[in-house]
Amino acid sequence: MGLDLFVPGVVYLDIVFTGLRELPRPGTEVWANGMGSCPGGVANLAVAAARLGLRTGLGTALATDAYGDFCAQILCTQENVDLTASTRIEGHSPVTVSLAYDRDRSMITHAHPPPLNADGLVGALPEARAASVSLTKDRLPWVRKAREAGTLVFADVGWDATDEWPAEALGMLDDCYAFLPNAVEAMRYTRAGTPEEAARRLAGLVPVVVVTNGADGAIAIDSGTGEMVHAPAVPVDALDPTGAGDVFMAGFILGTLNDWPLGRRLAFANLIASLSVQHFGGSLSAPGWGDIADWWRTSGDPRYAFLDDVIPRREQRRVRRAGATIARLSDAHGGGM
Repeated sequence: MGLDLFVPGVVYLDIVFTGLRELPRPGTEVWANGMGSCPGGVANLAVAAARLGLRTGLGTALATDAYGDFCAQILCTQENVDLTASTRIEGHSPVTVSLAYDRDRSMITHAHPPPLNADGLVGALPEARAASVSLTKDRLPWVRKAREAGTLVFADVGWDATDEWPAEALGMLDDCYAFLPNAVEAMRYTRAGTPEEAARRLAGLVPVVVVTNGADGAIAIDSGTGEMVHAPAVPVDALDPTGAGDVFMAGFILGTLNDWPLGRRLAFANLIASLSVQHFGGSLSAPGWGDIADWWRTSGDPRYAFLDDVIPRREQRRVRRAGATIARLSDAHGGGM
């Protein structure tokens, strides 16, 4: 069978230090009371989607060093992510060290550009119901090929370090089904004063636009019907926002592939993103159906009554977020480090 979701891009080994009382100053040392290691980068989205039961494939280049072996083993054997469209290469794995402090994080990264083919992928484009892409100023040929093959392409966009935010960077949206920027990105690209105004301006560029706004929830517009939905966030004590956007996208993709109404898709994506920020570390914190079922059993929030119909009844309900250590590998279903 083909994939439900294809995720191309760079996988990093993420090393996350938690429980810091302060960030280190030059010439000083600080101690962390916790540490986690996990595949990061585009693996955040792939793992989040796989824990929701989507057949997920990665198109990436994993180095043949120990870090690459670790990421490959976690992704394949514990998270059930398909690496058929990926390759192994000689060299050093990309590594990000994340310092979680005061409900935010600082990061240090070392990486080399991955080897890409003429389409902008590591391997061949697989058959998939959905795919993800991060917008670039130069079009990626595989995106149009995917759309022409019937794949729904979900796009996000990275931070523009030049602070120019050129509208040309949004040209690739012609071949995308949905665009999911955060509020700052959306307002910078559209020169809008509010997230809602930005969403309205983006609605003409793509069939579905979703603007996420952290604790203020998210706004979605269906350009075909004109429907606009605002979903408030689920109030939680946020510890680490790393990977929350990827978890949100995984939930929105799941709802889209299951033909949920726009409001339900947005509410579900908001919920699982909120559940993820209560824990530390990108793919480590992505909730599985077990975590979602636990929340629903104690919450009873009437906005989420639809969960009675969508939470799996059997095996997949055992899938939960991961524990965190590079020292040994857990054999728990759904994955963990």
